[in-house]
Formats: sequence, structure tokens, C-alpha cells
Amino acid sequence: MKIGIIGAMEEELCELKKLIENGTKNVISEIEFWQGSYQNHQIVIAQCGIGKVNAAICSQILISCFHVEKIINVGVAGAIRKDLHVKDIVISTDLVQHDFDVTGYGYVLGEIPRLDNYCFVADEHLVNLAYEIAQSLFKGIKIVKDRIVSGDIFISSKEAKEKLIQNFSPAATEMEGAAIGQACYLAKIPFLVIRTMSDEADDDASSTYDEFALDAASHSMKLVQEILKRI
Repeated sequence: MKIGIIGAMEEELCELKKLIENGTKNVISEIEFWQGSYQNHQIVIAQCGIGKVNAAICSQILISCFHVEKIINVGVAGAIRKDLHVKDIVISTDLVQHDFDVTGYGYVLGEIPRLDNYCFVADEHLVNLAYEIAQSLFKGIKIVKDRIVSGDIFISSKEAKEKLIQNFSPAATEMEGAAIGQACYLAKIPFLVIRTMSDEADDDASSTYDEFALDAASHSMKLVQEILKRI
């Protein structure tokens, strides 16, 4: 099986890159792709850059050029659910673009016109597999299956956080997952988004992120490594 793994930043992928056997590097559209083998799978690891456009371009390259059969997006996020804290893990059930706004035409906030769904639903098998593995792998942290919202905004205020709660009731917010979900939905490729909380998307988000992002990312990478052993 050929599996694509996307992370926005180096710190979200560094440990996974070490796993690749006989790896080769390609650069397409300024995005770096590392291709190799692990656990009898062909793996393509991509550092897409920050934001939805970068994530969508990267996903389409993985699908069209590398012909991956599944995509896993790994990284960090801001906690929105009040019971989630730094280093807790959210496994996506579905994803919505919270900054997509065509409400002036009668659409629901986040709804993309002329698509037949409001959110992008992650692959049920991958969701359940990730949840099962995470429960056994990590102790002392909360692991949930829930909605993640994405937007080209770093959420760092209580006001912005409350708006997301009111409009979407998500567990976490980040800047790439829903765009990856849309690309996979259109191409009919199973996908999963895994996010470890690096901050609580509040007034202290910037300083908390700087302190905990690398440690949080390591949780997501460990989980992906175990998933690859069992897919």
C-alpha cells in the first residue's frame, strides 16, 4: 500500500522521516516529498507548509503524482473543547473550514457551495484504528474522536475561540486539515487527521505553542508510526 503523510512543519515530521528506508527526496511546487518504505508499505512524507492552500496543493500532488491510496495528516492544534489541554489528542471524525463564509447567499458558515456535503468525513476504519492504538499507547492524556475545524487564522483569543464553539462545536482548530479532507473527498481517497494539542487557542496560545509544540508533535508522530505497523 502507498500511504501519504502530510505535516505542515519540520517539527511535525522529523521523527517520521527517520523511519524511511532507502528514501529519496523530490521537490514539487516548492514542497519537499520524501519517498521510501516502512513496514512493507510505500510511504511518501510531505512537508506542505502552513495554511489551507499549501495543504490542498500538497494533497493533490500526493494523489496525482505519487498515486497514494490513503493520506494521514499529522501535527498540532489548538484545543477548543474545554476538557482538552496541552498534549491531549484529537482524532478527526470530520473537518470543516471555519473561515469559509458564503452566508450572504444563504449557506451555513463553513459550507462550500456546489459540494454535496457540509463537512469532510474521515475514514471510519482509520479513525477507529488510531483511537484504539492511542488508547493503549498513551497514559494520562485525553484521547477523543471529534470534529476539527481549519482556517487560515491562528486562533489566539477567547473571543475567537467562543465563536468557533458557537458555530461548529469542534474539539480543536488548526490550519490545514479540512483542506486535505476536501482534496481527498473529491479524489475519493480515505484520509485521517491526527492532532495533538499544543495550546488552548486562548489569549496565551502564542506562548504556550512556543513552549509545547515540539513535545506535542512527538505524540502525533508516535501514533502515526504505530498506525503504519497495523494498517
